[in-house]
Order: sequence, then C-alpha cells, then structure tokens
Amino acid sequence: MRNSKLTPVILLLPLMAVTLTVIIACVNVLLQSIGYVPAFGLTKITLGYYREVFKRPEFLSALWVSLRIAFVSTLLAAALGTLLCAALVKRRAGGGMLYTVRFPILVPHTVVALFIMTLLGQTGIVARAAYGLGLISDYTKFPQILFTPGYGGAIAGYLWKEIPFVAYYTLALMASVSNTLGEAAENLGASPLRSFFSVTLPMSLPAVSKAALIIFIYAFGGYELPALLGSTLPKALPVQAYITYLSPDLLQRPLAMAMFGVILMLSVLMAALYSGWEAKHEEGKAFKAGAVAYGGVHNTARHSAAHMVLCRPVALARDTAGKPVAADGKGAYLWLGQAA
Repeated sequence: MRNSKLTPVILLLPLMAVTLTVIIACVNVLLQSIGYVPAFGLTKITLGYYREVFKRPEFLSALWVSLRIAFVSTLLAAALGTLLCAALVKRRAGGGMLYTVRFPILVPHTVVALFIMTLLGQTGIVARAAYGLGLISDYTKFPQILFTPGYGGAIAGYLWKEIPFVAYYTLALMASVSNTLGEAAENLGASPLRSFFSVTLPMSLPAVSKAALIIFIYAFGGYELPALLGSTLPKALPVQAYITYLSPDLLQRPLAMAMFGVILMLSVLMAALYSGWEAKHEEGKAFKAGAVAYGGVHNTARHSAAHMVLCRPVALARDTAGKPVAADGKGAYLWLGQAA
C-alpha cells in the first residue's frame, strides 16, 4: 500500500469530496438565483431576481452593513495582527506563547459571540470592573457596544479571532525575513525600526495580504456574529438572505439565492482582484531581483536585498580606472545595485 500509485489519490479523496460538495452547492445557488427551481415549477432563466433584490432597500442596507463589517474588521485585524506578529518575532516567542495566540483561532464563532456578550455587555465583565473602579455610576452608563446598528459587537468578535490569525499566518515568513534580511540590514547600519519598516514588513506583506483576503471574505459572508451580536435593523446581508430563505412563500426562494449569489460573486471578485495584484507584484519582484543580480551588490542575496532597500544614491566621483566611488573611496551603491 505504501508503494501504490493510488496512495496520493486515496489521501486526496476527502479533500476532493469536500471540494465537489462546495462546487455543487455554489452551482445550485447560482441556478436558483436565476430562476431555475424545477421543484417549484420555475424553469425560466432570468436575471429579474437580481434586479429585484437591488431595488429592495433592506437588501441595499444589508449589503452596506456587511461591507462595513468586512472592511473595518479586515483593516484593524491586519494592522494589529502584523504588530502582534512583529512582537512575537522580536521576543522569539515559542511554546506556550504560540499556543496562547493560536487558541482564539480554534474557538467557534458561536462561542466567541457568547464570550463577547459576557465581556462587553452592559452587565458584562468590563462594565462591572468599570463600576467597581468608580469609572461609571451605573451599569447603564457603560457604552452600548452590542446589538447596535454599528455592529461593534460583531467587529469585536472578528478582531478577537482574526488578530491572532493574521499573526500566526504571517509568523513563519516574518521570522525568516527578520532573522536573515532584517539582521543583514542592521549589520549594514540600519536601526531596528528602519530595518522592520524597510525590509521585514514589505517582504512580509504577501502573507499579510493573503490573511486579510481570507478575513474579508469570511467577515463579509459570516452569519453567526452578525446574527447573535447585531441589531434588529439593519441586518447584515447573510442574515437578511437567510430570513428571506425561510419565508413561507416558497417563490421567495430565488430572491434569497440571489442574495447569496451576490455574496458569492463579490467574494470571487475580491479573490480574482487579489490574484491579479499578486501576479503583478511577483513580476515586479522578479524585475528587481534581476536588476540586483546584474549589478552584483554583494556575494550573497541577503546583502543584495538589504542594500537594494537601504542604500541611497550618493555623489559619485571617478577613480583612475573610471569606476564610480564614494567620498570614502568605497564602491558607490545605487537603488538597484552597485554602480557600473
């Protein structure tokens, strides 16, 4: 069995089964969203259901709520998660610290909602602590975060889970860059802060951006936190779509599927835009790498990359052989490598 050529296929069967199930579900959603539901006697293909949902005020408000939750959660989680990752790299954290960071990632969103209620509710832990410290005179004076149109509770829940996710997702790459190129930059005279912002952070951005894309898609299409921590009106788009799906009028089913179709197509669009951006980014990196290799800044790739980022153009002089030199007689470095 170990040497069987079928072993890789057998090991991939569970993943293939899950992938096939997701594809079938997505195709079913799209077919029903354009009016093809033979069980209800609907077989005429039409985009009328999409036009109908975009005319409904409750759909437009729900779309805006979901986009706001996704954008705010993604931006804050990406920024704070990157800072957390940098702190872990700086401390060379391992063992128990990493398990602590990973723990929120493993907690289901439903449990997170209960935790946020206990923590940030007007009778929650934070409110009681503020009352005990004399910061508020009554529990009702504590700011209302949960069940508001701003969806602060849902955003707080996503941040509690996704900040560690960004840190953990980026940790391996950032640690590798910091321990090689970052240290090389510091050896070349850069301060730790400049080394981080000029070398480590830019080279870790691909991992950060991938994590941000995952967070955006999940927060945009997530149901549990907006349903449990959000306001009655306006509702988030997944909640509004599910309510429409449960309508006693079965002819409303294509409208619900059209709402789910919008979630699906926007998520695919975001992934496609990111894929195109990443392809251009890789082309740019390849060009810079070629320029550095041509210039021959140093004998190692570490010093080449560090010089490419850190060195500034200097006033050039020429030696007797016509080779550019700096004022101290050493080779003058330019932005994309050593001067020819």
